[in-house]
Amino acid sequence: MVPPPPTNKPHACLSTILIMSSMALMDAYLVEQNHGPRKIGICIMVTVGDLCFLIVLRYVAVWVGAEVRTAKRGYAMILWFLYIFVLEIKVYFIYQNYKADRKSLDALARKALTLVLSVCIPVLFVVLVAIDHMEYVRAFKKREEIRNRLFWVVVDLLDVLDIQANLWEPQKKGLPLWAEGLMFFYCYILLLVLPCVSLSEISMQGINIVPHKMMLYPILSLATINVVTLFIRGSNMLLYKDNRVSGILMGKNVLAIILKTCSFVQYRRQLQSAPPAFGLELQKNVQAPKGRPAQVTS
Repeated sequence: MVPPPPTNKPHACLSTILIMSSMALMDAYLVEQNHGPRKIGICIMVTVGDLCFLIVLRYVAVWVGAEVRTAKRGYAMILWFLYIFVLEIKVYFIYQNYKADRKSLDALARKALTLVLSVCIPVLFVVLVAIDHMEYVRAFKKREEIRNRLFWVVVDLLDVLDIQANLWEPQKKGLPLWAEGLMFFYCYILLLVLPCVSLSEISMQGINIVPHKMMLYPILSLATINVVTLFIRGSNMLLYKDNRVSGILMGKNVLAIILKTCSFVQYRRQLQSAPPAFGLELQKNVQAPKGRPAQVTS
């Protein structure tokens, strides 16, 4: 195995601590939801699982710390995928235990679960992006533009988590079984894939990053988050009389649809006006090599 380049140890330690602390909190929920001998078995199982995950995390986190000052975020995408994959499996079992025990209306514990996920998941994404460590982005304006675009990713993560939290927080009338399963796994896929898309855009742009050309994530999130979650909340409110539907986040989705659509239209206009200038630059680049051989032969 090729040894990693010098790593940023504080960054690697921060991401590891954040991941393992959130995993430990999920383990505490799983253990407390069981009783008797089953509780001991669950405790042993989650401990062994966390130890195996920590062994894998030890190597991946080192490579994440090594690439933090570069334009690459490949290992950050791997770490994000592993983290969400394992975390959401634990969240699924917690949600199923709450669903099986309808008499347990511990609203505080359920709200605390939502709070933990709403803090740990977006914070880890911000840590993996590590804008402040992008030494190749020297212009303050460009760095702030990147920060503003990544802020949309954080808001979208909170939006998805709010939809998912409706499944375990107390509600007067439950959704159909098929709707609950579809909603959970749809949110699961969004949490897995969309942040990786944003990280991949940063990697593909390289050291000459141009924030206004990072249009893949806005287009995907417009369709898969803003439109779909607006439909989900509207359906829950109208069909199932769910009074916990967030009107604020519905308004956020409407504003996001308008703003992202306007941004996409402006980007298309820029592309249509770009070819003449691009052609001139291309012509200069083609003519330059033709002049060089003439100088050499003389």
